[in-house]
Amino acid sequence: MEENKLNINLTPEVAEGVYSNLVIVSHSSSEFVLDFVRMMPGIKQANVKSRVILTPEHAKKLLFALQDNIGKYENQFGKIQLTGTPAPGSTIPMSFGGGEA
Repeated sequence: MEENKLNINLTPEVAEGVYSNLVIVSHSSSEFVLDFVRMMPGIKQANVKSRVILTPEHAKKLLFALQDNIGKYENQFGKIQLTGTPAPGSTIPMSFGGGEA
């Protein structure tokens, strides 16, 4: 008996990916919004390159998947060093599509 399968199509355009060196996370009571930004040295304005909107349940599943994969990465390649990163709990001024989240 064949298990339930989900066929996922990855178009060449999406497969190229989008480079981001900053993610801004905001939330409302019903969703989490991840804005992926590319910052360039010497430029004071950065544009959102991609926005992903998740339900709270899927945001938590993403957290667990990232924790699992970071653990596997660090076991293979060594601990990831954080440099120039805001301290946990610090905030970055942002807006949620025009208003405060």
